[in-house]
Amino acid sequence: MDFREKLNDLPVTRRQIIAGSAVGGGLAVAWWLWPRHYSSPLTPGPTERDFGGWLTIGRDGVVTVAVPQLEMGQGITSVLAQVVAVELGADWRQVAIEPAPPSGLYANVPLAAKWAPLWSRFSDLAGDPDSRLARNFARSSAFAATAEGLSLDAYEPPMREAAASARALLAMAAADRWDVDWEQCEIAGGFVRHGENSATFGELVDDAARLDPPDPAPLRVVAAFEEPVPGEDEVDPLYPRLDLPSKVDGSFLFAADIRLPGLVFASIRHAPIGGGDLSRFNERAVAGIKGLVGVVRSKRYLAAVAESWWTAEQALKAMKPVFTGPRPLESAASVSRLEQALQDDDADVERIYQLGDADGLLARADLSQKYLVAPAVHAAIETASATARIEDGKLEIWVASQAPEQTRLAVAKAVGISESEVVLYPTAAGGSFDARLENRHAIEAAVIAQAIGRPVQLTWPRVQEFQSVPVRTPVAAELSVAFHPATGGRIAAWRARLAMPATVREFGHRLFDNYTPEAAMAHASGEADALACEGAVPPYGIDNVAVDHLPLDIGLPTGRMRGNSAAYTSFFTECFIDELAERAGRDPFLYRMEMLGHSARMAEVLRRATRLGGWDGGRRGTGQGLAMVRMGGIDTGGRIACVANASLAQGGVTVTSLHAVVDIGRIVNLDIARQQIEGGLIYGLSLATGSSVVFEQGKPLPNRLSGLGLPKLSDCPAITVEFIASEAPAFDPGELGVAVAPPAIANALYSATGTRFRRLPLLSEAQ
Repeated sequence: MDFREKLNDLPVTRRQIIAGSAVGGGLAVAWWLWPRHYSSPLTPGPTERDFGGWLTIGRDGVVTVAVPQLEMGQGITSVLAQVVAVELGADWRQVAIEPAPPSGLYANVPLAAKWAPLWSRFSDLAGDPDSRLARNFARSSAFAATAEGLSLDAYEPPMREAAASARALLAMAAADRWDVDWEQCEIAGGFVRHGENSATFGELVDDAARLDPPDPAPLRVVAAFEEPVPGEDEVDPLYPRLDLPSKVDGSFLFAADIRLPGLVFASIRHAPIGGGDLSRFNERAVAGIKGLVGVVRSKRYLAAVAESWWTAEQALKAMKPVFTGPRPLESAASVSRLEQALQDDDADVERIYQLGDADGLLARADLSQKYLVAPAVHAAIETASATARIEDGKLEIWVASQAPEQTRLAVAKAVGISESEVVLYPTAAGGSFDARLENRHAIEAAVIAQAIGRPVQLTWPRVQEFQSVPVRTPVAAELSVAFHPATGGRIAAWRARLAMPATVREFGHRLFDNYTPEAAMAHASGEADALACEGAVPPYGIDNVAVDHLPLDIGLPTGRMRGNSAAYTSFFTECFIDELAERAGRDPFLYRMEMLGHSARMAEVLRRATRLGGWDGGRRGTGQGLAMVRMGGIDTGGRIACVANASLAQGGVTVTSLHAVVDIGRIVNLDIARQQIEGGLIYGLSLATGSSVVFEQGKPLPNRLSGLGLPKLSDCPAITVEFIASEAPAFDPGELGVAVAPPAIANALYSATGTRFRRLPLLSEAQ
């Protein structure tokens, strides 16, 4: 019987494999260099063996990979499983995935280091992933958040070591049987071979479990990678996503799909932003509603619980809760405050970055422009949902969380239960865009379950999602340049001033200190926020650069969103560069290229993008626009350049095509990388043409997806993506398209109309 036949005879279905349900005995392999006291959080079955928790190999041959990152559509579970499969030598058809619960074993040290300013007073010391402070914090606090595209940085090394150790153990077990040197055994496609001898993983696993692995782990010379090739759109993926079959047949479980015995369903109404406390509601109006289980009143919300979510929602509508207190927020006034701050010469400005003497050269700027982005909502398909059950003093919670341990600790505190008595079961998210870094819905689900005395699933209505998940911060920016004398446009000095809240610090207080949105705003007020200004340093060869932050409290809770700060800083930078090119009478492509003399990778991306997109100089009437973005380090990181074709029609902005060239270093999974770039470009399109809300009386308008101006399928442009082969370190592509699309589209609209649009969303005001 060959391996294909053995796979077909496995005693598990494909659905079980996707769920990570490896049956029978098994071998689990840890990253042996980590401290042994971080034990595996996965409980083995009675016939299984556990050595740490990174991967298991069952007697049936199934390789199950523990994934500590939230799957929210970005494909990270498949990418990390591919890392293991390649290093181990497994056949992709025998690989399964299992969400891993919080544990110090799965610490995301690179992310902890990047976010050091949010949790440490010694961020200068903790900001390096190799620092002991970052390692100790991440491991002791089981910090395994999914964010910033750092999953590969954090987990590829330990997963490769785990897989290499398992591969060595399997080879050693086979070598003992065949009386050969284990290092001469070959492992590929799920088999261990030596000459005419051959054995499957499942046949060797018990013997392998009794052996000690070599130290250090014998890593393969080359890590998982795929080469971009011409015509790759027509090539079937080498490693198709593991979650797709169950998503197609409907068996894949998202947060709102959890079902428990005796489960009831809750809906909720929150106080408007700045709107105070719950003062009254008409409880008698729901006396006759069949299926209503109860009503839970809190200071800042009212929840109804029923046998169905629809019944709970109708009960809330009937009760008409009223909140009173401070004056509800009017976001127009908040945004206006940002614009006014840029005109205030006495405003408190914090210098975030400085190179050379930009201030001296900009004592009298040659050109300045102001830009504005409005608050934006995440608009994930699945609204916030969590399921909680409290029995015998123990709380269980099922939730899609990008920061599971911080969520677990927050719900424990909310219901007054010891942290050791709280179990969090990670589920996948039906989209997030960083909304699931927030944990308010999980806290509410636990409190409501405690009050009702039954398992409760809380799902926020769409309007509550828009209102209660902190929005992407509004930003007003002023960019100024001074030119070299007699050069006709060569930039001598550049300054960017950003007026906005300390939005990332505000988020950090919610995440790490468990502050309410109001308390987080108060504690972050007036603080300079370098992470909120990330990306404001232009990726060009300019000798004198300054970036300033004007931190303001605007009364509107703000948070993280896909694309992060680059989604607005790149808009400012790339739109301004186009204006400078026009002032100099230069082709925007050539103008950029002249400033990339020390950035060969960026120059190559830009050059190939213009060729791919048929760049015609961006001349008036062509409807072509160009933008480029670099994220991460100068020598590492990712790069993208995009040529957009756009116009104005009766229905608004029409984008007909987006041509992008991308350099993300080593590509692990080409198909998923393409999905991420294409999805990012469409998300960036949504930020360019919609996604924005205003708050009137503390409530969002619009309050439905249909009112956000999101692109429909018929609105999506033709997208062409080309990747550059590179041996540079791998970089996550998820944010690149989000950042590059809005400025490319804005510049295309100028080419088409002769009008500059300096606000996001576009068309909100023509300049």
